Amino acid sequence: MCDEGFPWIIIDCVTGVHSTIGFLISEYKMKNKDPKPRAYPDKSSGMVLMTLMFIVLCGSSFYLGGIFCSEKVIFFKKDGTPGIQSRKETAVAPLQIKSVSFPECSSDYQDYTPCTDPKRWRKYGNYRLSFMERHCPPMTERKECLVPPPDGYKPPIRWPKSRDECWYRNVPYDWINNQKSNQHWLRKEGEKFYFPGGGTMFPKGVGAYVDLMEKLIPGMKDGTVRTAIDTGCGVASWGGDLLDRGILTVSLAPRDNHEAQVQFALERGVPAILGIISTQRLPFPSNSFDMAHCSRCLIPWTEFGGIYLLEIHRILRPGGFWVLSGPPINYENRWRGWNTTVQEQKADFDKLKKLLMSMCFKLYNKKDDIAVWQKSPDNSCYNQLTAASYPPKCDDSMDPDSAWYVPLRPCIATPSQNFMKLGLQSTPKWPNRLHIAPERVSMVPNGNSGGFKHDDSKWKVRVKHYKTLLPALGSDKIRNVMDMNTLYGGFAAALINSPVWVMNVVSSYGVNSLGVVYDRGLIGTYHDWCQAFSTYPRTYDLLHLDGFFTAESHSRCEMKYVLLEMDRILRPNGYAIIRENNYFIDAIATIARGMRWNCQKHDTEYNVEKEKLLICQKKLWYSQQ
Repeated sequence: MCDEGFPWIIIDCVTGVHSTIGFLISEYKMKNKDPKPRAYPDKSSGMVLMTLMFIVLCGSSFYLGGIFCSEKVIFFKKDGTPGIQSRKETAVAPLQIKSVSFPECSSDYQDYTPCTDPKRWRKYGNYRLSFMERHCPPMTERKECLVPPPDGYKPPIRWPKSRDECWYRNVPYDWINNQKSNQHWLRKEGEKFYFPGGGTMFPKGVGAYVDLMEKLIPGMKDGTVRTAIDTGCGVASWGGDLLDRGILTVSLAPRDNHEAQVQFALERGVPAILGIISTQRLPFPSNSFDMAHCSRCLIPWTEFGGIYLLEIHRILRPGGFWVLSGPPINYENRWRGWNTTVQEQKADFDKLKKLLMSMCFKLYNKKDDIAVWQKSPDNSCYNQLTAASYPPKCDDSMDPDSAWYVPLRPCIATPSQNFMKLGLQSTPKWPNRLHIAPERVSMVPNGNSGGFKHDDSKWKVRVKHYKTLLPALGSDKIRNVMDMNTLYGGFAAALINSPVWVMNVVSSYGVNSLGVVYDRGLIGTYHDWCQAFSTYPRTYDLLHLDGFFTAESHSRCEMKYVLLEMDRILRPNGYAIIRENNYFIDAIATIARGMRWNCQKHDTEYNVEKEKLLICQKKLWYSQQ
């Protein structure tokens, strides 16, 4: 039995064990201090040793029992839902900090992206556009102010209407409208931007473009293809169209002269992050995406030994598809518009095909402006590569899943032979794959199918409780959601029938479980919350944080800066659900008030005393400058 007095019994027992052992050892030494050797030990010595062993085992059992009883004991109710029993915790005074009030940043910080800041680009080299990669400011240059919205900012238009229009004042940038007007990316009318679904390679609209793609890749229609990445995404019209077809896309673009491509995408309610394939790996695990896409994204695929294609190869699942439209595809009919000659375009196409073949891709299908290659579904092709092959196979010196500030490697990352069901044809079709424990669960310490199923059940119960406290969750008031420190993506899975998408963030310093998230048909990224996230201000409606400060209790990430980053990326009137040890809740609430958030403390679904929920809403305010 675990009762209120049990810890004191443990202490007394252990103390008594120590005292008794000390006494018996002293007695034993006194009785056996005769230095003369004996042929046989006497019976009393054996009894002393047996007594010692018995007492030690007794004390250890009591001690371990106390540890067990001090933790939450998981059980299942009759209806199969998880419950929790716990004893009352010994009172620990919550962390207290002084009240704080953060000033407003100046108005020229309204689109501030700390780790991809154009004001800092001149400090970095031009090699392969590496200045557009993440370069975070040092601690001494961190901002301790609140990023203001643009003048005239309005609450975003709600999904699904937002996919086709947004308020001009929320993203007040005209570059794309002026420079790409003939390609119909967007157009400005009155107070709004409209998104007609055009693009450089789909002048008839993105719908017709994807219709043709589905004919080339039948797996896009039956749930085989679920996750995709769009490199050089524009305003994410391709990813937006695929949402209605059951395909979830990470739209990727750098912060460049196209001005706020990613911000436009997120304002529309379409998943997107800032990023570029340059000198470092993309922040995703290997063998994750079912499909990768580039529509005239201007990435020089055949340059630098094909190193950019090698990165696409790394993140594609075995049997996954790479789709390219634009130069040099359909060069026979398009070369005149590309300021080149037909011979040059043919040479480029031949070079591209040869390079892809050397990486174990095969040309899967091709029609008009679209060509589709498929990554080898098994290791048969890789086994034929020799030491003289180029590119060579990667050695085992670097984890293929390691992708946080990791340099690109000029070699082929081959799929692990430990997993037989990573391939696209072996992965369950969507939506069945959402609740099936993937093989890669075994990569997580103590991970197994039982733990996965428990995590899945746990989050169903938690999200049901969240919705009683925050009725906006599950309505059209919330569209862009981030789970800031997930394990298996359980929070996102529990919201799968709500009109939201969830960016699942896995700590770059924690357990590497992001492959499991992708195997379930969800999306996510690695990140270190001691730094700013790769997105624009005001791009998420809801942030969810589960036990982060407990996990970071060694203070690697200062609480103030984590919360200020949350404020930067959270939309005005947006929400934060912070699930944390009661020790930290009051300090978090104090900082949140200083950021002009309104917060309320609530019990968790099991009313566990040591854990609380803080549900906050960010206030809409305008700069006083």
